[in-house]
Amino acid sequence: MVRTQAKRTLENAMRRWGFYRVAGCDEVGRGCLAGPVVVAAVILDPNRRIPGLCDSKMITAAQRERLFDVITRRALAWAVASAPPAEIDTLNVHRASLEAMRRAVFALAPLPDLVLVDAFRIPGLLIAQRAVLHGDRRCSAIAAASIVAKVTRDREMLAHHADDPRYGYDRHKGYATADHLAAVARYGYSVLHRRSFRPPSLFDTID
Repeated sequence: MVRTQAKRTLENAMRRWGFYRVAGCDEVGRGCLAGPVVVAAVILDPNRRIPGLCDSKMITAAQRERLFDVITRRALAWAVASAPPAEIDTLNVHRASLEAMRRAVFALAPLPDLVLVDAFRIPGLLIAQRAVLHGDRRCSAIAAASIVAKVTRDREMLAHHADDPRYGYDRHKGYATADHLAAVARYGYSVLHRRSFRPPSLFDTID
């Protein structure tokens, strides 16, 4: 995958329309077998540029950690929220992700004038918003949110690994890799696993 630096073009255009505090919002963990969906919302300071912002999937863990520190120091505001496995199982992963997005945006202080969301619109937001396709690659505020969400979730999964190393969360962070599926087949689902995510290979091995 070619690394593409996200730009401030869209945020700058929105500010010219009078939306000064422009938030980016993105999530990580939708496709995981275990762990939460984590959402971040970030309002970047237009006067404090952060070089290197891009889709969190395009950079290394060390680069994400460095950018996380810069983003959280220089942003006008940032917030994170999560949808735990029980909420995902109750609502489904899409609705739970949107609800976590709403919580993250409303946790910002000050609140944004406009929210740019990667791919989706957030129901019931009551704040101006715009869905941006491939926003984490195109828009600096969404890219910043993707990095904050990814680092936050990875740190949480490392903490879960320290508590219970059987599943290998330090390696796959809850995604359905072959070794993760093998661990689930051996040990069963933990409290961290999403019961509504049932890979066909496990149907005959897990109650």
